[in-house]
Parts: sequence; C-alpha cells; structure tokens
Amino acid sequence: MLQVNNVTVVYGGVTAVMDVSFKVKDAEVMGLIGPNGAGKTTLMRVITGTVKPVQGTVFLESTPLEGKPPHKRIRLGIGLSQQIVHPFKSMTVLENVAFVAGHGKTGHPVMSVFRHSRAKEKQKAMEILHVLGIDKVAEAKPENLPLGYLKRLEVARAIALEPKILLLDEPLAGLNQLEARQLADKLLELNQLGHTILLIEHNLGEVIRICDQLVVIDNGMKIGQGEPHKVMDDAVVRSAYLGEGHHAAS
Repeated sequence: MLQVNNVTVVYGGVTAVMDVSFKVKDAEVMGLIGPNGAGKTTLMRVITGTVKPVQGTVFLESTPLEGKPPHKRIRLGIGLSQQIVHPFKSMTVLENVAFVAGHGKTGHPVMSVFRHSRAKEKQKAMEILHVLGIDKVAEAKPENLPLGYLKRLEVARAIALEPKILLLDEPLAGLNQLEARQLADKLLELNQLGHTILLIEHNLGEVIRICDQLVVIDNGMKIGQGEPHKVMDDAVVRSAYLGEGHHAAS
C-alpha cells in the first residue's frame, strides 16, 4: 500500500533522516517508533508532502508521490490524523465529519454545502462516529468534549475522506491509560474493517499490542523492523530506548 524508498532528509546541513526504507502492506497496522528526536515525524511529513527529501521516493500503491503537494496526496488516498486536534468549533461533531465527507465527494468543501443534499454525508458521518464510539455526542460542539472524544473525532474526519492508508501522528498522546486502550481498540476495529494504518505513538504498550509490524528509527536511521515482540527484544533497539522511560518516542 505504501512504499518508502531510501529517504534522506537534511535540515540546514544536519541529517534528520538517513536512507530509510520500509513498506506498509494492505490492511496492516504498522507502528513507526523510536526515541525522542529520532526522525519519525519528519518521515511522516515526507509521506504527506510537507517535507521534501534530498533523496528517496514514496509510492502509494504503484503511484509515485514525488512532486505532488499535500492536497493531491490526500486525493490519491492518504488520510492524516494529527496529534494536535483542530476541529471546526462552530460545527457539531456530526457536521465536522459530514463536512469532510462532502469535500471528498465534490472537490470543494464550501460549494458542497450549497450544491448537494447533505443527507448522504450525514449518514456516512454517523456510521463513522458509531464505529469510533462517539455517535452519542454527534450533536455536541467539540469545545464541550474531553480530549479522548476529540482524538476520536480527528480520526473520524480522516476516515471521512475514505483514504487508502491512514497516517496517525500520536493518536494516544495526552490520554489516560483507559482512554488510550479504548482508542487503540477502536483502531483495531478500523483495521478489521479493512483500513491500513501507519502510526507514530509514544505508548509502547499499546503499540506492541495492536501493531502487526514495527519500524524503529534512531538518530534518523532504521535500526529495526519486524513483529513487535521480536523487534523490542532486539539488543540494538533496547539500547536505543535505555533511559528514555516507559513511554519513550516522539
């Protein structure tokens, strides 16, 4: 589904990512992990098109993404849920998701409000909210909801565009243990429904529990890849995490 080939990123003479390659298979959950400052977010930005590598290529299925701006990559099937949630505060939870669903249908979010009946978009949005367990707050305003609900709303908005792959940047950050586990369970449900997921995450316990594969980055270089427990038992990977604490990763 996603192929990252020999990506290198340099900022002001400093190499942030060095010759990293990995593949995410269709209907797989892959975790991109590593100590603080390892280069994971930079890699995610290369995939979404906000950072240009000095070397390397990214493919979505068989389509090269080189030279394509972020909005065209989204059109091709990349969905992004960001760590900092930014819902439309003037809209309800349902309207937030329906608005994105309309954008995916018409190509222009503002005109979608005027040109099309929004019944189908609202129905689709309710189905997504139900899967994520927040359909009961569909008519609430985001500003009145706790972080756990907002995190789920951010994922819902990404899903509304019907992406081929869902990129999640620290979806569990800021949540307590119960909230984190509940959202991780929802991500597993989405995967079982056929969603391919690539996530950066601090919470190693949940990452190991829900991911099929892990890619480990340290100092901009890939130091491990494979099944979660095998990867975390690797001496090089364990060494990279020493002193980082239980939830180490950035």
